[in-house]
Amino acid sequence: MSTTSEIAIFASGCFWGTEHIFVKHFPAAKGVLATRVGYTGGSADSVNPDYKSVCSGVTQHAEALRIEFDPKVVTYAELVEFFYRTHDPTTLNRQGGDRGTQYRSAIFTTTPEQAEIAKRVTEEVQATHFTPKGTKIVTAIDAAGPWWDAEKYHQMYLFTNPNGYQCPTHRLHW
Repeated sequence: MSTTSEIAIFASGCFWGTEHIFVKHFPAAKGVLATRVGYTGGSADSVNPDYKSVCSGVTQHAEALRIEFDPKVVTYAELVEFFYRTHDPTTLNRQGGDRGTQYRSAIFTTTPEQAEIAKRVTEEVQATHFTPKGTKIVTAIDAAGPWWDAEKYHQMYLFTNPNGYQCPTHRLHW
């Protein structure tokens, strides 16, 4: 990580689709410098989880995307707003047909400033896009804890496997 970059961590269902849509819309020229999919937000006694254990639900980890970004090119607020545009933040522990705590909607903040921004943007998105529909955002906003990279074959999965499964909620909703 360069000294001018920051880290954003989002969980919005299957991490393959989350990574795919962010990378497609935010190439390096638009501020996303690197991405990794992995696991975070689980129980403290679950260390270095693997895909099978996360999918079983016993670890309580979320499938998540870790983004290294250049805040001079794209702001954290812009990334949070995009996160909300690209999944259904009104469903608890699921996206489309994917169900379980690993598919929850969550923002894992790395600084107190990020927590404030995430809360503000969430309130704005709620008022603009969800209150008029009579729905409520259920996204958790938590301080980031330990991060574990997912197995190598998960990294950039939909770029290396273009016919792979993609959750239908991973698209631009507005």
